[in-house]
Amino acid sequence: MKWKGIVFDFDYTLGDSTKGIVASINYAMKKLGHQKYPEEAIRKTVGLSLFDTYRQLTEDENPENAGIFASCFRDKADEVMASHTQLYPGVLEGLREWKKAGMKLGIVTTKYHYRIDQILKLCHGEGIFDRIVGGEDVEREKPDPEGLLFCIDAWGMKKEEVLYVGDSLVDAKTAKNAGVPFCAVTTGTTDEEAFRPFPHVGIYESVNHLIHMEHLI
Repeated sequence: MKWKGIVFDFDYTLGDSTKGIVASINYAMKKLGHQKYPEEAIRKTVGLSLFDTYRQLTEDENPENAGIFASCFRDKADEVMASHTQLYPGVLEGLREWKKAGMKLGIVTTKYHYRIDQILKLCHGEGIFDRIVGGEDVEREKPDPEGLLFCIDAWGMKKEEVLYVGDSLVDAKTAKNAGVPFCAVTTGTTDEEAFRPFPHVGIYESVNHLIHMEHLI
């Protein structure tokens, strides 16, 4: 087995939360008196921290406003996010096969840990992941490597024994900062060419394509 553990980003890597994210962002923006933002602009912020999402959409550098945005976002997300999230078809089945083969599986995401738990429960994916590191579990969010390194340390593995899989340049930078092998998927808003300057062991159309590459496991 080439890898002993695989750690995934969540949004646009394992599943799609677009509807919940759009609803939560526009709810928070309305509270702050901002315009409604189109889905395509919001999709490009997925994977960023809430503070960076606010700054990218509004170009407002005021941390107090970003804090209000984050609080309002969480309030709405508590209502709608889990029920408006779907895992990509075939992902659970593939992950179960990896787990049967003895692979450790993890998630490192800017989403809150409890939110991932809610989503996995609704999608009947409880118990698949050995370690979940959410936004509230770390002091520094991605692309800082804190969460990824915490996951690897908890497994007692070497960096070269673990693969990190993500859909964004934030994920590519996280793996690079951690010194961990990286595999990109293009199910998000980042295309293949954008990933090429970053160290990577592969670029695939989806996690399902990765799952079926037998030489990786």
